[in-house]
Amino acid sequence: MKICVVGAGAIGGLLAVKLANAGEDVTVIDQGPHLDAIRQDGLSLIMADGSEHHAVLDARGDMDGVGEQDLVILAVKAQVLPVVAPGVRGMLGSETMVVPVQNGLPWWYFEKHGGPFAGHRLQSLDPDGVLADNIPVDNIVGTVTFPAGEIASPGVVRHTEGNRFPIGELDGSRTERAQQLVDLLTRAGFKSFVIEDIRAEMWLKLWGNLSFNPISALTRATLVDICQYPLTRQLARTLMEEAQEVAGKLGITFRVGIERRIAGAERVGAHKTSMLQDVEAGRSLEIDAIIGVVSELGRLVGVPTPSVDAIQALVALLDKGVREGTV
Repeated sequence: MKICVVGAGAIGGLLAVKLANAGEDVTVIDQGPHLDAIRQDGLSLIMADGSEHHAVLDARGDMDGVGEQDLVILAVKAQVLPVVAPGVRGMLGSETMVVPVQNGLPWWYFEKHGGPFAGHRLQSLDPDGVLADNIPVDNIVGTVTFPAGEIASPGVVRHTEGNRFPIGELDGSRTERAQQLVDLLTRAGFKSFVIEDIRAEMWLKLWGNLSFNPISALTRATLVDICQYPLTRQLARTLMEEAQEVAGKLGITFRVGIERRIAGAERVGAHKTSMLQDVEAGRSLEIDAIIGVVSELGRLVGVPTPSVDAIQALVALLDKGVREGTV
């Protein structure tokens, strides 16, 4: 299978190495020193169990000339998607699968959704329609990314924990292509399966991102620190409660309770969230897809989200400082 992974960072790099080592034809798109290192020495992957893997990949700085792919994995941060989206169209055929692997909720949330909000465009995620215009909804297959990791150094990705990639069609149907994607990921060593309600699984992952990422970025604390300090544990719970009420208005039922979700994060241990990693690396923060969208959906369904709104304001100011180099 011809696969292009756009963004060879923590998750994109993990997928690229594992898929290439499973015998697939993998191209990666990246930039800067990370791209230079991959071109020179290939991409190395250090798994949480200490095992090391390596793959020599076709590494490029843009998507020009890559050609039609069977699968395009969009593994960049949500705020980078509008930048790369115009280049995606040149890799698409009628049967090409596009799998976004961003944190939070996706821009396509209300596509093939049904109900009163069907087709509604989320302004916090795709205000100008750039994503919808360049990435046809019929090509998209949904997933939720449960693995975590980081770029250890240019050309080296370190996996921290997790190996699940549930797969779901936007309309909840069970299709041959969804099963094909599951089989592909399974051969590469991941735990993958088809689920009927991919949005409910996204909300479950969002619960953690919404709560722990901003607290971690603002305090420089790890997951276990946040969960074991009573005040931040309660703040995480409050953010989850607001999100749960919003989700409930959209017909979403969480398959685990809040305390179990917090306990799961605590068991991960001294892990730095992706948002904290971005702060430390001086990168822009992933705010709208995991925080702003919850505020927007709250307004849409008439549910106040005061704590989410407050956290969004604080993280937005932090992001300003990161981008301007003042923090």
